[in-house]
Amino acid sequence: MNALDLDVLQHARDWVAAGSRVHLVTVVQTWGSAPRQSGAMLALRDDGRMVGSVSGGCIEDDLILRARAGTLEDAPARLTYGVTRDEAARFGLPCGGTLRLISEPLRDTQWLDQVLESIRGHRLIQRTVDLQDGSSSVSPAGPADGPDFDGRIFRSVYGPRWRLLIIGANQTAQVLANVAATLDFHVTVCDPREEFFGDWNLSQTTLLTSMPDDAVLEIGTDERTAIVAVTHDPKLDDMALLEALKSRAFYVGALGSRANQHKRRERLRLFDLDDGQIARLHGPVGLRIASKTPAEIAVAIAAELIWVRNTLGDGEAARSAPQASALQG
Repeated sequence: MNALDLDVLQHARDWVAAGSRVHLVTVVQTWGSAPRQSGAMLALRDDGRMVGSVSGGCIEDDLILRARAGTLEDAPARLTYGVTRDEAARFGLPCGGTLRLISEPLRDTQWLDQVLESIRGHRLIQRTVDLQDGSSSVSPAGPADGPDFDGRIFRSVYGPRWRLLIIGANQTAQVLANVAATLDFHVTVCDPREEFFGDWNLSQTTLLTSMPDDAVLEIGTDERTAIVAVTHDPKLDDMALLEALKSRAFYVGALGSRANQHKRRERLRLFDLDDGQIARLHGPVGLRIASKTPAEIAVAIAAELIWVRNTLGDGEAARSAPQASALQG
């Protein structure tokens, strides 16, 4: 769940607390070239104000008209758009695209409070709704859990599904942490130099001052973890990489030019890493967009994270990703 979805739930909670009539609309099933994935959602107030998106197009316009007219159901209900070619064209859906949504009225903030508290604690939480009797419940969720709908019961999962460990608390790290938080990552930044955290004020980021290799072990790295070293100090970056490249992390990257990356790989060979583990290193890190400034480099790194995450299991796609430029010092 990214920061934009968190904003949807927070607005929904505030509107309900203020006494407004609010509906939460969630994408539960898609077919064909649907514009949004299952789990996408929006909060919709009875005056037509909304936060979030389920299509990015005319479906939102139709929902706003329904909200203003008071024709949205007073109980959880299914809404389907794009069944026919004409309807798909009417609502701006790609040819053949179909979306099934659940619209539900929000009458109190109890479950929203629970979910928001869990998200702030970086914990996954699942909500289950029975469309037949309108009952709902919340419970802890795991990384493998996801949105699900069987025609009667639908489940939504809230909270960060992916993790990013950044080694180094410099300008590049600050921008990357901010961007990654909107991309469904729980971000942890590690730098043993405490003075580097002086200007940090990112509420969605966990800060560590342990040594980088210890941090890789402490966070319990798994297949949904990415690790990026950006200190430009081999004494810190290489410490993290020695553990990261042996871990189950789906992505391991390090800042540095091609020449510096070659030297780094030679250093790593002096330790207990084999060629296969060293080959996992993304360096120079990020997609090749001629990035030069810290912000541009952070964007390039975030773009490569998305590329690798979205092509997991597709070796050919991952190999065809444009490589980062050599302009990383």
